[in-house]
Amino acid sequence: MLVKTDYFGDVEYDKNDLLFFPDGLLGFQDIKYFLPFCLEENDDSVILLQSTEKPEIAFLVINPYYLLSDYKPVLTTEELEFLKVSDSGDLCYYAICVVRSQYLDSTVNLKCPLAVNPETRVGIQVIMQNTPYGYRHAFKSFPAIQNTDIQEEGTC
Repeated sequence: MLVKTDYFGDVEYDKNDLLFFPDGLLGFQDIKYFLPFCLEENDDSVILLQSTEKPEIAFLVINPYYLLSDYKPVLTTEELEFLKVSDSGDLCYYAICVVRSQYLDSTVNLKCPLAVNPETRVGIQVIMQNTPYGYRHAFKSFPAIQNTDIQEEGTC
């Protein structure tokens, strides 16, 4: 299969490469299949999730543990059952970034992470309740981001 992307040009992929979100993402319920691209080879801390159904849609996501080593997502029993795991530690998590032209003004949503079963490649976006995490954490508040070599005109 082939997807035309803005960032990587024409990319061939296999269906097994995709992440599947049966319910879509918040505000994008009609988009269910995403092709993940690591921005740095062998580094999954920042990933571009490219829609294969609507190639003009892509999300920049970050591994929240890169920002907060003590990040503790709590999923409901129903969410864990849906993802076919018994413990939330069996999942991979990503938080959606909103990238601004000045990258330190960018934000990350830690309240609504993407939870993905790495075995089945099925995921959901959860909205955690009773959590200290918010929808718009500024990049400039995280030492891991402040200490990177990203230039001002760069992205997440």
